[in-house]
Amino acid sequence: MLKSIETIRGDSQGLAYQFPVLRFDGTDPAAPSAYLQAALHADELPGTAAIDALMPKLRAAEAEGRIRGRITVVPVANPIGAAQYLYGDHQGRYHTGTRVNFNRDFPLLPTPDTAGLPDDAALLPADARLKARLVALSMGHDIVLDLHCDDEGLDYLYIHAALWPQMADLATDLGARAVLLWEGSSDAAFEEAALHPYLQMSPDADGLDRRVVTTVEFRGRADVDPRLAATAGEGLYRFLVHRGVVADAAVAAAAPWDGVAVPLENVEMLRAPVAGPVLYHVAPGDQVAAGDRLATILHAPGEEGGRTDLFAPQDGLILTRRTVRTIRPGEDLLKLLGARASADARPGALED
Repeated sequence: MLKSIETIRGDSQGLAYQFPVLRFDGTDPAAPSAYLQAALHADELPGTAAIDALMPKLRAAEAEGRIRGRITVVPVANPIGAAQYLYGDHQGRYHTGTRVNFNRDFPLLPTPDTAGLPDDAALLPADARLKARLVALSMGHDIVLDLHCDDEGLDYLYIHAALWPQMADLATDLGARAVLLWEGSSDAAFEEAALHPYLQMSPDADGLDRRVVTTVEFRGRADVDPRLAATAGEGLYRFLVHRGVVADAAVAAAAPWDGVAVPLENVEMLRAPVAGPVLYHVAPGDQVAAGDRLATILHAPGEEGGRTDLFAPQDGLILTRRTVRTIRPGEDLLKLLGARASADARPGALED
């Protein structure tokens, strides 16, 4: 394994950010290559824990000559967000200098050629230069896995419709309960940037049949413990074996996936109409019917008529819910996966 350190110049004198990149050389140039990164939202750590559990398996495979395709691993992809604290609270989702989501506004290249990407000397904010660096590190790999998590939720994946259902083996290996299929734009999230050049090519040239690009949601923010990390790390390893990146005869073939796959427009984003403490009547994994009560907001606690109930707009699966229990008007409360398009469906990413 080769370790290198990437450096991103800060936006003020004397400030710089660094993050490690771990690389394994493959023995077979024709084998698929893989790029894995975690903690792009720097306060989402289940992916980092999963990579920590995966690495001993990769080092053992390297020692035994079983790494077939090259592998690049970035366990902590966002040193800028990792350093952001406000009054003791970690602020890892948005860059506090620009208020831009760390997983939005990535450069969308017309081809896989990264020569035109801005380097660290470019007159751009540090977060924009970090995004360009991550695209450069990932481009050219057949498999690109961006490891995230939700607030509270099930394991699920975002997958471009052009890559489904050939990526069902990943859903099986990672134990995903659901897949959200997207088309068009995801507001230039990292996943879109990693796939965009290949979608511009002809079907005969792009090799979409072997390409795997996804945002992996490993449950919720608090789901960081040895057991869950080991399970996620084993799932990542199984997938690398099944796709031929790593050789391991002891890994059984993937079983058929039995989860739920829905277009992004079928996701009901339950939004708060009023402010106040929220009481949930459902949890991730619950199946609900149209009209079931999902949450109650105490907009005037203790007063007659001071409770606002929110109900399921259609049958479906509760995928996620918010960790916080104080809600403002317009904020998202949960995701419900339905069988038909949501009346409130909007283009782009589900959340800011």
